[in-house]
Amino acid sequence: MAKRMLRCAYWVATLSLLALAGCSSKTGLRAPVEDRGRPVPLANVPAGQPPDSAPPVSVSPPTPTDPNAGKPGYYTVRQGDTLTRIGLESGQSYRDLARWNGLENPNRIEVGQVLRVAPPDEPVVTKPAPTAQVNPAPLPAAGAASSPGPAKTSSSPAITSVSPAAVVEDEISFSWPSKGELLYGFDESKNRKGVDIGGASGDAVLAAADGKVVYADSGLRGYGKLIILKHNSLYLTAYAHNQTLLVKEDQMVKKGQKIAEMGSTDADRVKLHFEVRKQGKPVDPAKYLPAR
Repeated sequence: MAKRMLRCAYWVATLSLLALAGCSSKTGLRAPVEDRGRPVPLANVPAGQPPDSAPPVSVSPPTPTDPNAGKPGYYTVRQGDTLTRIGLESGQSYRDLARWNGLENPNRIEVGQVLRVAPPDEPVVTKPAPTAQVNPAPLPAAGAASSPGPAKTSSSPAITSVSPAAVVEDEISFSWPSKGELLYGFDESKNRKGVDIGGASGDAVLAAADGKVVYADSGLRGYGKLIILKHNSLYLTAYAHNQTLLVKEDQMVKKGQKIAEMGSTDADRVKLHFEVRKQGKPVDPAKYLPAR
């Protein structure tokens, strides 16, 4: 009987000690903190189970490709583009681009967005090279003898020539936009898209040809206070770094009209940066300006 009582007391004491140990582990110890800032080695991750440290990746469905992407007359927006720059590169007014693409806010365009940069419903007309029209004189019948009488005057072949001016209807003549000294010429390899003309602050900047003001502001990085004139379906001219703009958008100007005053906005010195663009592509202004 005594042995049985001792044995029961032993087991009661053992169970009490185990219960006390369990309580202390719940109240006195902190759970280990998992460091999710360091990646878990993939070798320690069970097969088929993603690492706990890897954040969930949300994969959005791919954006459907615009059917007009890459087609003539369309442009895909790239990082850093603005509607004004796209207009300059395509030879169009940014207002026209906004209208053609239904943009309520011209400042909101997205990378990858495909924009129309050619007038809608305007067919692309390829002008064939002019050929001379020749009307040959009729040949005499075979075996006919030549008469001894006075020679009959036969009309010589009629040749109709076409003058270059009639062929290239959109070509125009430009005048120098400033009387200052030429500082730098056009050099596409050095990203010089026009010519730089020196002068003093406030010198007159003149329209190089008749045209319409399609931009007059300072929102295009690298150009400062800028004016862009559209002369026809082929040509734009740009006048950059002005200190004062004297014309407004949609205003018509005449060749030689003062449109701005020379300055140094967004430039290292007072100068006029002048560009001629043909269908949006920069061309050497020296080839279009008269010799001084």
